[in-house]
Amino acid sequence: MTIIVTGGAGYIGAHVVQALAESGRDVVVVDDLSTSSAARVDGFPLHRLDLAAPSAPDELAQVLTSHGATGIVHLAAKKQVGESVARPEWYFRQNVGGLGTVLEAARAVGCDRLVFSSSAAVYGEPAGGVVTEETPAAPINPYGQTKVVGEWMVRAAERAWGLRQVALRYFNVAGAGRPDLGDPAVLNLMTLVLDRLERGEAPVIFGDDYPTPDGTCVRDYVHVADLAEAHVAALDHLERPDRSDTFDVGSGRGVSVAEMLTAIAAASGSTIAPRVVDRRPGDPAVLVATAERIRTELGWAPRRGLDEIVASAWEAWRAQRAAGLDPIRPTA
Repeated sequence: MTIIVTGGAGYIGAHVVQALAESGRDVVVVDDLSTSSAARVDGFPLHRLDLAAPSAPDELAQVLTSHGATGIVHLAAKKQVGESVARPEWYFRQNVGGLGTVLEAARAVGCDRLVFSSSAAVYGEPAGGVVTEETPAAPINPYGQTKVVGEWMVRAAERAWGLRQVALRYFNVAGAGRPDLGDPAVLNLMTLVLDRLERGEAPVIFGDDYPTPDGTCVRDYVHVADLAEAHVAALDHLERPDRSDTFDVGSGRGVSVAEMLTAIAAASGSTIAPRVVDRRPGDPAVLVATAERIRTELGWAPRRGLDEIVASAWEAWRAQRAAGLDPIRPTA
């Protein structure tokens, strides 16, 4: 059984590649290496391919055929919210066009199993903040919109030609399965805080007057290694007849910004106090998954808690600096 992982040389992708290999599957990586590193997937076949290029459907079909692929995990996408607001047409070309390439190639060669990387960004600012897969999708930025369109596309392919698909809506992903696989991008709370601490700057809290226990925003965090194992469970799910579905991938437990900063300070030994500034537009007070469906249907539940998420992220951050690797900062 051979699985193609698009975006497999990235932060999440490399963890998924490792988890799939440990499950006994053969894995082939497809990645344009624009924001990733071939070193992360050393030892695995790697095809460098831009999925948004005009020739990509034929090239990907050749990869699928040459490796006898039985399934695809599609992770490759752009994911900077601010960049998506500044360059919406490019984001749709990359994320929607890239998925179109995957579906066209899969249909052409008869590869009928797909795990699609979606996002909790599809929910936007839901009332109450605790969501299930039945909560209406109402994204508030082009990045989230591309993920909703992606879910429409895989469901349409299911109806049109029998694609068996699972869409995984990721919540906040952090941590590292190994020190060399840490998140190099300064795009989320964990790496934003570590980056500021490294430069001797105070971490920033955007608002402490939300209707939450400590006044700061509450989010659902999942360890990247647990997320990778969810992809294995999703592929196992697709082995059964007529199984397609959408699953939230989260811990089901909310962690506030203040709680996360306290945990990071404990792990890093930092004594720099955070600085509170005004709220950011569009930040919901709470965004947490119940994550009941994935527990019931796939038998998946996270095995790593907040302490392990933070400790592994801090260890990986230090390992990257020791190796002379600079953080990747947003372009917009």
